[in-house]
Formats: sequence, structure tokens, C-alpha cells
Amino acid sequence: MKRLLKISLDNLLLSFTPILSWLLMGIIIDKSLINIFTLMYPIQFIWAILKNIFSNGANISKQKDKNPNAVMSGLIIGGIVSATVFLAIIVNIEKYINFMNMSVERYKVFSIYYIIQLFIQLMLAFILEKLYYENKNSLANKYSLIFNILNFITLIGCTLLIKNQIIVVVTTITVIALYTLFCLIKCADKFKLKLSIINCIKYTAVDLVGNIVMFISYLIGLKIVAQHGDIYAAAIAFVSLITDTQWDVFKSIETVAQIDVSKKRFKYKEHLRNAYRLLGILLFSISLLFVSLYRFYDLDIKIVIAYLAIEFIDLAIHPLYKMKCVYLTIEWSAIKTSTNKIITGLIRMIFSFLSTPFCTTIGQLLSSLYECVSINIMYRNNKPKLKDLSVVNNKG
Repeated sequence: MKRLLKISLDNLLLSFTPILSWLLMGIIIDKSLINIFTLMYPIQFIWAILKNIFSNGANISKQKDKNPNAVMSGLIIGGIVSATVFLAIIVNIEKYINFMNMSVERYKVFSIYYIIQLFIQLMLAFILEKLYYENKNSLANKYSLIFNILNFITLIGCTLLIKNQIIVVVTTITVIALYTLFCLIKCADKFKLKLSIINCIKYTAVDLVGNIVMFISYLIGLKIVAQHGDIYAAAIAFVSLITDTQWDVFKSIETVAQIDVSKKRFKYKEHLRNAYRLLGILLFSISLLFVSLYRFYDLDIKIVIAYLAIEFIDLAIHPLYKMKCVYLTIEWSAIKTSTNKIITGLIRMIFSFLSTPFCTTIGQLLSSLYECVSINIMYRNNKPKLKDLSVVNNKG
């Protein structure tokens, strides 16, 4: 549980610090800046896709394929690919903002900042993941804490002292980029450029497919929700605001499971107990944020409760299948679990494209229920074929 909480802390800082920053900048500069969070929400899944392949996949490959060069190779190749992808988004940022029906003039500068910040955070996430697999969780916590303090203080401090938005953005990016470079130099190992990207994709195929689905679903789904009026857009933005960090933190159960499965020390029952202990903390934090922040927004309580109820149900069933899915993907068949994830994704996308303000939440609930049932059936039907099954069932 201690290890899970340490990894959760890093995810918490990387997720919550930007949200808090945008909230404060909205107060200092313009209340509408909080919309940057909604505007850029789909781009977060591109971030996650790149991390799946070049960080999670590379670290698992190091263990499974006995390739000591995998992690550093993943960091370098992933850095080049990520820089190319995010640069392409920046070049087309005006088209993206227009597609999302928002003001280019108002949001362009800080949208560019957000994307560059995502790239730098991705590089830090690569470093932190490497440290997790090396059992250096305390060092990872230290790097993450300093990074987020520097990011927050520089951004908010410059915003208070400097009126020119471009200077604020350049100063903040320079500070966090230099610190991330320092962390990279400290953690870098000697290596030869050797990485099986196919294996990296295979080991994280389910999460990879899931993030592709999430990107498409939210890109179109949020556009549909906005078309039904500000009351629905505001409600879903508020619910995302108070649950997004918790989802990022909850992904720690997958990280810990991937580490333990790849190192042949996975204890399912222990992982499940720890997951629900963490869930209790997260549900309490969501409730606390709801009570604390609701009065500051003009919201329809019934719509908010409807959106929030789906999030609670989804969080509650998540541990029942996610860790089994990690195990099946690594030890059994990445192709079959990925195929199942594609079906899950199609369910989510189909319902997310419905012309209703609840399209994204309907898709979310139905796809999660399907995945929970299908993964448990898949796991039960293939028990005799699984390697090291005693590690899963008898050591919990």
C-alpha cells in the first residue's frame, strides 16, 4: 500500500497542479481561462498514448525481453516522436481551437503553453516510471514534488508580476524544462539504442487502444455536449474538474500491477485490497471538492449529480477487471485483450456520438460494464492456460 501511495502522489501532483494553476489564473487574469482545461482535455490522451508505448511498454520490455537498453532507448525515441507530435499540434493550434468552437484570440497563447508543458511533463513521467521500476519511489516523489512546485510558483508568480502573456509562458517553460533536463542527466544510464516498439505496443496494447478511444470519444463527444447549451457544458466541465485528478491517481493501481506482473511477484488479492483502500480516499476527496467548489459555479444540481453518479459507478467497478486485464495482456494474449478493448471502445464511441448531452457518460458506463464482464469471463475461461497462476490466486 505504501508503494501504491507513493506512485499515487506523483500522479496527483502531475494532474492537480495544472488544474489549480488554471483555477488561479482564471481569478487573476480572466475567468474564462479555466476553459483551457476543457479545450485541451482530448490532447491529454495523446500524452497517455505516447507514455503507454515509450515508457510503460519500454519498462515492461526491459523485464520481459531481458533488454537492459529498452528504458533509455524508449526515453530517447519517445522524446523525439513526442516532440514531433506536439509540434504538429502547435502548428495547427488555431484550427484545433476553431474546431472546438472557442476563441483563438483568447486561448491561443496559453493553449501553446499547455501543449509544451504536456511535452515536458511527459519527459518527466518517463523518468519517474524508470525510477518506479528501479524501486526508487522516494526519489521519484522528490523529483515530482520539486517539478510541480517550480511550475506552480513560476507560473502564478510571473502572472502576478508580468502582464505580457508570452513572457510568462516562456519563463515558466524555461524553468521546468531546465529542471526536467537536470533530472534526466541524473537518472540517465549508459545504453545502446535498442528497442522493440512492437513489443512495447503489445505489452500495453489494452491501455493504448483505450486511450485512442478516449481521444476520439472526447474530441467529438465534448463538441456534441457543448451544442446542447452552456448548462451541460458547465456541468461536465465541473465534474471533470473534481474527478480528473482522481482518475489519474487511480491509474497507479495499473502501474503497480504492471511492475509486479513483469517481475513475477503479482499478488492479486493484495492489489485488490489496496485498490479499494485508495478508492475510498479518492471518493472522499471528490465529495469534499464538490461541497467546497459547487457554490462558486452556476450549475444545475440534477445534471451535475447525473454526471457524477456515472463517475462513481465507473470508479467502483474499475479494480474488478483492470488488474486482471493487465495480467492477461502481459502473461496470456495481448492480441485477444486488445481485441476486447477495441470492442469496448466501439461501444463507447457509438454511444458518445449520440445527439444527447449525456452521450459521453452513457458511452462511459456501458463500455465499462461490458469490459468488466468480458475480462472476468476471459480470465475464468483461461485459467488453465495462464502461466504462474498460483502467483495470482494463492499468494494474495
